[in-house]
Amino acid sequence: MAVWDDLVGQARVEEQLAAAARDADALVTAQAEGGPGPEASKMTHAWLFTGPPGAGRVDAARAFAAALQCVSPDRALGGAPGCGFCTGCHTTLVGTHADVTAIAAVGTQILVEDMRDTVRKSFTSPANGRWQVILVTDAERLNEKSANAVLKAVEEPAPRTVWLLCAPSVEDVLPTIRSRCRHLSLRTPPVEAVADVLIRRDGIEPEVAHAAARATQGHVDRARRLATDERARARRAVVLKLPVRVADIGGCFKAAQELVDAAAEDAKQVAEEVDVKETEELKAALGAVQGGRMPRGTAGMMKELEDKQKRRGRRTQLDSLDLALTDLTGFYRDVLALQLGARTPLANEDVRDTIERIARDTTPERTLRRVEAVLACRTALGRNVAPLLAVEAMTMALR
Repeated sequence: MAVWDDLVGQARVEEQLAAAARDADALVTAQAEGGPGPEASKMTHAWLFTGPPGAGRVDAARAFAAALQCVSPDRALGGAPGCGFCTGCHTTLVGTHADVTAIAAVGTQILVEDMRDTVRKSFTSPANGRWQVILVTDAERLNEKSANAVLKAVEEPAPRTVWLLCAPSVEDVLPTIRSRCRHLSLRTPPVEAVADVLIRRDGIEPEVAHAAARATQGHVDRARRLATDERARARRAVVLKLPVRVADIGGCFKAAQELVDAAAEDAKQVAEEVDVKETEELKAALGAVQGGRMPRGTAGMMKELEDKQKRRGRRTQLDSLDLALTDLTGFYRDVLALQLGARTPLANEDVRDTIERIARDTTPERTLRRVEAVLACRTALGRNVAPLLAVEAMTMALR
């Protein structure tokens, strides 16, 4: 399979990236042979991938990184880079390539301390790959200091260094950074395209795949999780019951508490899967002796890891809450669609009875105010308002 196979509904972007990867390959090959590169190269040193949640902007950036590192012999015979099978492609896609560095926000921001070593590495030549690739998956979370560090690196990059920045929109990135990047805008994949990839690649039953794709409105990763994870389906069911549980003040507070508790439980499950393994790996690297005792002088490194895990846990909880609020917005979108007589399919067909009842009992104006309340809650969470306070304010406004 080619590295582009995981891109769903992004034919235009795939074509642009494939053309750039061919020119990048020709440039490196020409330099190795002492000749000139392409006269009009489609390759550049910095790219900005934007698009709504679920569009696959990180998948597109990682696929491009793999194509840049492709070492398939077919390239010399005119084949396009990005075979998906060679060492360069495979190690990039699984995250182990020595010359591909991925940076994601551990907490709610990417701190300058998180970027310092990466920026330093960006000025070095590739160790054994064809390009030095820096992939920032959450560029919108760069704070002022870390963004300025990235700006300096993007302004004067090393000859074979490529920056791949991913963010929801161009407005989420510092203007001075985005002005130095080539912008690629991804769109939300069609529901049918998402269902098709779930059936073809993941072996999911067609009925389940279509229901998950419709419920997540084209979000590939969420659709896959909804189709394969019973816990994800259970959490979504709790969220979709919330609109009928906020009839009184007591119900509002109880629903808010359960929503926050569910997000905390989700974060805890992620921590159990990641933190234990991460801690054991660090202990082994630092030379832990039998019985778990650590060598002297390593306490600071263990404390640094604990702080990192706490930051990540908070972010995971906020991300889980944000997904719940996205589902809630979709519910009220369906209500509004029925109230306005729109002929679009419902995203939440499995709770049509509830949607129809609320649509009959309220007005479009009331539904819009409820949508605004959900969006206000998302904004409050983004400003570090205590989750329970933000969700309680929302549920009171949903009455």
